[in-house]
Amino acid sequence: MNLYSRRILTNRIGITLSMVAMAFGLAALLWILWTLFSNGFAALSWDFFTQDTPAPGTEGGGLRNAIVGSLMIIGVTTLVSTPIGILAGIYLAEFGATSKFAATTRFVTDIMLSAPSIVVGLFVYALVVATLGGFSGWAGSLALSLIAIPVVVRTTENMLLLVPTALREAAFAVGAPRWQVSLKVTLRAVKAGVVTGILLAIARVTGETAPLLFTALNNQFFSTDMSQPMGNLPVVIFQFAMSPYDNWVSLAWGGALLIALLVLGINIVARVLFRNKTSA
Repeated sequence: MNLYSRRILTNRIGITLSMVAMAFGLAALLWILWTLFSNGFAALSWDFFTQDTPAPGTEGGGLRNAIVGSLMIIGVTTLVSTPIGILAGIYLAEFGATSKFAATTRFVTDIMLSAPSIVVGLFVYALVVATLGGFSGWAGSLALSLIAIPVVVRTTENMLLLVPTALREAAFAVGAPRWQVSLKVTLRAVKAGVVTGILLAIARVTGETAPLLFTALNNQFFSTDMSQPMGNLPVVIFQFAMSPYDNWVSLAWGGALLIALLVLGINIVARVLFRNKTSA
């Protein structure tokens, strides 16, 4: 076998192994989605979205309080993590490329990206819950923000570094100050990528259970008071899935399906935005 034939064979083997690995990953994803659909679709009804979690041993009920609580916690998390993450990413890419403070910030960000979520939950528990004397939706949002911020920071920095230097130089040439170039030129040039990072951060924290167990805990009643324990889907699913009541288990499957569809939808939107930007 000559050199050309060996290269062709090696290429075919590599492509085959890659396709097999992709098939395994896709099969696992489809299996998870099918399991969620087959067990959770029956629980999705009007009552599921309009009634609160039922008492132990009772029939009916829904996850309205958990759905609203999750939306509020995720909403506050987005409002906190988005500006902090974007501004930090702009600083790292545009102003602190070689400074020691920027290097330290990148190091801490990388640690936060790989830190287990339960560690973040315990940190916020010791810092906020134990100090202020109670679980709350605010503490849950803070814990999720600490998880989401590094994702937004890294995405923003990486996208800004892709902006051609010529674009910055053109803005400087017409007399624009550096802060204006950063906000109105470079950031606008990569806004689709930054939005993609924000959506991925939201998807990252949507299903987190451990941080909310130590911060927001749960509330079986409908409440919009963020200063009190607040119902949320991940914790409700965790508690209901381990219960001996068939109705609770069914609602847990429905909640798991709802979170999976939400995360899947967010990822699809992020992919479409990024694809449109790269194709443009």
